[in-house]
Amino acid sequence: MKRILSLIIFTVMAAVAFAQNGSVNVDQDDRVEGLIAKQRILYQLDSSFNGYRIHVFMEIGNEALQHAKEVKAQFERAFPDIPIYLTYVEPYFRLRAGNFRNRVEAEKCLRRIKPRFKEAFVTADMIYRPKFD
Repeated sequence: MKRILSLIIFTVMAAVAFAQNGSVNVDQDDRVEGLIAKQRILYQLDSSFNGYRIHVFMEIGNEALQHAKEVKAQFERAFPDIPIYLTYVEPYFRLRAGNFRNRVEAEKCLRRIKPRFKEAFVTADMIYRPKFD
């Protein structure tokens, strides 16, 4: 019992002896703030990065643009909370929805969309960064 009590007292005293209180002062070159400001500007200019979207529509031909606009309008009425993007990548007009950072988020949203747009599937795409204040 005496040994255990001695060990506990020694442990507490060692902890108190090695405990340190203090502060850290960082001296930083003024140019660092300039670099951070430049990085913020670049971040705002390049607003896209690799992510996932839900591929809703793709068509080629003379009526493809008109048909894409009609499908886009249907999608916007059905899912007003999900952004949809019409793009032209020669020779196809495409509709892709959402800005998902990972495939799990995209698959979850696909389950909502699939009953109305049966041909929809998840695909890798460049997405827009979330807006930060």
